[in-house]
Amino acid sequence: MGLSSRIRAFFDARFDTATAERFIDGQLHKRLPPHTGWLHVFGSLSLLLFVSQVITGILLLIYYRPTPEEAYESIKYITADIHFGWLFRQVHAWGASLMIVAVTLHMMRTFFMGSYKKPREFTWVTGALLFLITITFGFTGYLLPWNQIAFWATTVGTESANKVPLIGPWLQYFLRGGDTVTGETLSRFFVAHVIILPWIMAGLVAVHLVLMRLNNLATLERVGQEKPVPPQRGIPFFPVHVAKEGVVAVLLFAVLVTLSVVAPWEIGEPADPLSTPAHIKPEWYFLPSYQLLKYFEGPYGAVVGIFACSVPFVLLLIWPFADRGKERHPRKRPAAVTVGLIGLLAALVLGYLGHVSETEQSYFGKRVHFDLLGRPHLVE
Repeated sequence: MGLSSRIRAFFDARFDTATAERFIDGQLHKRLPPHTGWLHVFGSLSLLLFVSQVITGILLLIYYRPTPEEAYESIKYITADIHFGWLFRQVHAWGASLMIVAVTLHMMRTFFMGSYKKPREFTWVTGALLFLITITFGFTGYLLPWNQIAFWATTVGTESANKVPLIGPWLQYFLRGGDTVTGETLSRFFVAHVIILPWIMAGLVAVHLVLMRLNNLATLERVGQEKPVPPQRGIPFFPVHVAKEGVVAVLLFAVLVTLSVVAPWEIGEPADPLSTPAHIKPEWYFLPSYQLLKYFEGPYGAVVGIFACSVPFVLLLIWPFADRGKERHPRKRPAAVTVGLIGLLAALVLGYLGHVSETEQSYFGKRVHFDLLGRPHLVE
């Protein structure tokens, strides 16, 4: 008896391996709806990027020290002295942004194809929660290098928490661990980033995958009229769809490594609480909310602004229960598609205005100054 046969006999004597094999075989060769294509790879890419973030994060943790005295120096040490430390750091930094992009594209595909409708409402809800946690990962991780930009961007970001009705002052104090951003803030963000959020994310990913595999991918048929995908029309998950995901995964890591080499994230200057840099702005994924808050002034402006910024995230969570229509095909859901396009356009416009506000830009040979609210003024 060969070695493989003896290993098989060992496990057969102790576990019901036949049942496990039938389950795995059924999942691998499950037939997907005929319209399944390249747009359906972003969910797997999001999971792949999460795994990449965990691996590179563990490698960085070997040398990182989460204290105000050592955090910045440990990042410099990782970048300059550790073999391939610069690469792990850059892959981790760029991976955070690419993961947000992948999760966003995955949710856009799900929304516009109506895949959130019954019986997949809770699959969408877990996906929306994963999106929020992914953004929170970016927020908590941004402070960890303890450089000037990270320190003051976190100061501005946590200052916004003070505007939340009723619990604002308490929430700000809870996030900072005091009245200002200090080593206590760094410690809290570190614990959230490397312990609390990864466990929550891993649990939600498991639930999300189970729900997705139980219900399979949605077809474009009306709610209640979905039929089992026949073998002659369905697309095999393995090897056809897995091959597509593999091709895109290779391209993704090529882009990730290329960005890490040609556009590395700078370490910057160490954090200085006594020196405020000019025009501090949050990371790109917070720019729409950052810009929107600027348009609300007056005694109740801050409260209204926080409410306005919260509406899109609340809508994400409740949308499957608010949209009770039976149609899934985008052409038969003009109202929902219009709402989605307006929301997407608003986020892009606000994000761009947040990026160019308080700067000068050149358009067709003309210099344009954008004020705090993003209004353009021609520079003479």
